[in-house]
Amino acid sequence: MRSYVIPGGKIVRCFICVIVLTSLSTVPGLGAEAAKAPGTPAVSAGKSIYQLRYSLYQETGMLTQIPWYWLAAIDQYERTITPRKKAEAAKKRLVSLNFREAVWAGPLNPNPGDTVPATIGLFGGLGKDATADGAADPGNDRDALFTLASYLGSFGYEEEDFRIALWRYYQNDSAVTRIRQFVKIYKTYGRVDLMTSAFPLPVSSVYTFRDTWGDRRGWGGLRTHEGTDIFASYGVPVRSVCYGIVETKGWNPYGGWRIGIRDLNNRYHYYAHLQGYEKKIEIGDIVKPGQTVGWVGSSGYGPPGTQGRFPPHLHYGIYRDTGTTEWAFNPYPLLRQWERADRRKK
Repeated sequence: MRSYVIPGGKIVRCFICVIVLTSLSTVPGLGAEAAKAPGTPAVSAGKSIYQLRYSLYQETGMLTQIPWYWLAAIDQYERTITPRKKAEAAKKRLVSLNFREAVWAGPLNPNPGDTVPATIGLFGGLGKDATADGAADPGNDRDALFTLASYLGSFGYEEEDFRIALWRYYQNDSAVTRIRQFVKIYKTYGRVDLMTSAFPLPVSSVYTFRDTWGDRRGWGGLRTHEGTDIFASYGVPVRSVCYGIVETKGWNPYGGWRIGIRDLNNRYHYYAHLQGYEKKIEIGDIVKPGQTVGWVGSSGYGPPGTQGRFPPHLHYGIYRDTGTTEWAFNPYPLLRQWERADRRKK
């Protein structure tokens, strides 16, 4: 019989897993709750869904040595590319990981819905049983998240290893970029409840706007207006509407001095015709709702530096990335919603 020497690193990881499992089993209430519903983290009174998710990410990260913010980022990316009908059906779950049957059960498995760990492993599937109930269930939050973490760990434990693992899984550079952006946001703030918003201008300033979605524009060729124009005086602060990462910054012939911010819902927020930028803002920076990123101006419709071809205003646009395409949608309803929310805070 051929012997197999376990590498020292694996011994250490196994030892850590045993310690963590033992310590978790001694936490009051956790063992009992997990036994009742092994696929769902123990629910404590008053805990929000974000707290429950964070606890699950932390727990799985401790068991697998995968940083929790990588698990959170991948789960959130999956949430943003899941079709609405499918997302509605999975609302009771904490995580939104959706493994393809061939990936979970194995590409040559004659039973694509297989949940038996032994046969899944035999056919090269990724599915793992994290709850010791004898089933590797892709619909079980713990099984799904543990499977994801195990897959990442099989490539190594450095950021570059994770990048390679993600590219092998998605085979899409955009997906890898988005997930790494989400990682940076979660790592910066150390939590997952980052969905609050703000109006792009201070509601105490003087401004006016209406629904200009679809209006005709003629400069540079006939086109439709993909956004909302918010008219205000020069120099009024322009603020981030979300927690996000600065994705673009610089001159655009149409938008003048503009900045683009990506949020955790995989939406791209486009701010155009700025007078200038907050001097510390750079591409790759993490921003929060209400943070100043620039000032209202009238730049654009020409070569770099062109100003004054129209009254000062902020052009605000919003685009949704579905994983395969990116499309604009009317921001006016969201702007009114954020405006009302900010006014209530006053």
